[in-house]
Amino acid sequence: MRIGHLAAATGASARSLRYYEEQGLLASERTAGGQRHYPESAIERVRLVQSLLAAGLSSSTIRDVLPCITEEAIRTPWLAERLRAELSRVEGQISSLHRTRTILSGLVEQYAV
Repeated sequence: MRIGHLAAATGASARSLRYYEEQGLLASERTAGGQRHYPESAIERVRLVQSLLAAGLSSSTIRDVLPCITEEAIRTPWLAERLRAELSRVEGQISSLHRTRTILSGLVEQYAV
């Protein structure tokens, strides 16, 4: 499929898809005319990348951990530790957000009319 079709299927902009390729998160083949052509599996790959980005992972971290969660299933102690570190970081963010929510909730109760 061409980049416009992949963009429509995933909600990602063509610019984002080109960025994903530059970062090694997505691959395409080129036609004789130089146009990108993606396999059908690219739809699921883009959705996975989008959800990892939404979870706060950087593109370089995603590039490192993608083999661990895709069909290639390359599992190494280093990659497992990297995933644990990301999980710990996200859990810290969640804790911080819970504290912020508690404070804001108290303020709303105190000052709401």
